[in-house]
Amino acid sequence: MEFNRNHYFMAGLVLLMLGMQIRFVETFVLNSESTRFLATKFNASTPASGIAKILPSSSSMPRKAVHPPEWLGWALMSIGSVLILHSLAMPRPAS
Repeated sequence: MEFNRNHYFMAGLVLLMLGMQIRFVETFVLNSESTRFLATKFNASTPASGIAKILPSSSSMPRKAVHPPEWLGWALMSIGSVLILHSLAMPRPAS
């Protein structure tokens, strides 16, 4: 399948909005399931209390906070803007 004008426009909108969200939010705090998944997949040692080691389903496990770099939001917004402008320069799809 070949990308047409509508595909480029939609991809540009998604990247633009994602970049804006990353720029507006300073920190993303993951829930306990996501934190546990990251700890098991990447063998990261999380500072957990003794009860959290015994009962992994305990809610006292500290949550992981993700701090995206500032340049990531700007990069996504600029790529999204370029894709939107490129889609507007393309010919309309044949109906």
